[in-house]
Amino acid sequence: MWRHIASNAVTFLMVGLFLLGGVIIWGKSEYTAEGPLKQAICVQVERGSNMRKVSRNLAEQGAVSSGAIFRMGADYEKKTANLKAGSFLVQPGTSMSEIVDVVTKGGASTCGTEVVYRIGINRISVQVRELDPATNRFVERAEFTPGADDVPALYTEMKAKSDTRFRIALAEGVTSWQVVEGLKGMDVLDGSVAEVPAEGSLAPDSYEVRPGDERAGVVAQMQAAQETLLAAAWESRAPDLPIGSAEDLLILASIVEKETGVAEERRQVSAVFVNRLNQGMRLQTDPTVIYGITKGEGILGRGLRRSELRKETPWNTYVINGLPPTPIANPGRESLMAAAQPDETDYIFFVADGTGGHAFAVTLDEHNANVAKWRKIEAERGAEAAGNASTGGN
Repeated sequence: MWRHIASNAVTFLMVGLFLLGGVIIWGKSEYTAEGPLKQAICVQVERGSNMRKVSRNLAEQGAVSSGAIFRMGADYEKKTANLKAGSFLVQPGTSMSEIVDVVTKGGASTCGTEVVYRIGINRISVQVRELDPATNRFVERAEFTPGADDVPALYTEMKAKSDTRFRIALAEGVTSWQVVEGLKGMDVLDGSVAEVPAEGSLAPDSYEVRPGDERAGVVAQMQAAQETLLAAAWESRAPDLPIGSAEDLLILASIVEKETGVAEERRQVSAVFVNRLNQGMRLQTDPTVIYGITKGEGILGRGLRRSELRKETPWNTYVINGLPPTPIANPGRESLMAAAQPDETDYIFFVADGTGGHAFAVTLDEHNANVAKWRKIEAERGAEAAGNASTGGN
């Protein structure tokens, strides 16, 4: 009898172990299999949260088939203690194993709300944006100008949240003075900038910052980035370039940056100035005249006067020979490369063509014809604007 009971017990134990092994194999398969999520979601992990809360949130949103398997898998991989606070984008079909990686690896949040401080040529603004997981696009929820507009309550609310991202977006062609003024208005930053950095020394780009970061540290990051870009452009420069130093290349790139907003034209514009330098012609470019007036402190806000075109300043390339003594703005990567590798053309003239771009010419006669076309366009636009004003815009 006892032998029979013992035999049954062994049988039950073996069956139990077999079933347990099957459950473990099934659990592992579920943990690494494609997940049930049909549409991307943003998973928020609050500071001080735990894996149980996260698994419940994921289960409620249909991202995992079993919260228990999710937690056991994280425990088995010894990742539970690595849970990071933030907002994380989870794509359709993401497995539980991959979601665990997403919420434990750390780094910047990949979705949720971000605050973007935009330093532009004509305006400094703050945008509060939120990622729509379904489209993977940011939706603007609030925008204001620091010091000029009322601060939206949403900005104050989002600024206090631990998972909000903060970025500085520096436009190509801004001046160093504009950058410093923009940084002053960013209330998430601390400290001050002792002096305006050298013109052209800051790389236009997007910079992630955290509340409490030092303004001087952000400037140093921008300077280091520009040094890297300039070194790469100088290293790759055309062999016959009439430029004697990396600093001169930076000056030329800044002029190219201010002369055109059309990316495809940069190398052509650069070619015009290089050809002029090779022929001993003055550059005769309006942005340098404007910089001589403003010193980069804000925008001129009007057209140039004839007297200003004739007035001698260190930057007025209608009066001086060669390049001005300093850059006139902070050029981006593409303008640096355009200055280093201009197109091979015979162009020595260009003028606006009415489309936002320019008409290029080799001879003065061709250029004069292009100028006449542009003057006609200006006159037609002026007449149209006057007509709209007299009829109330209807």
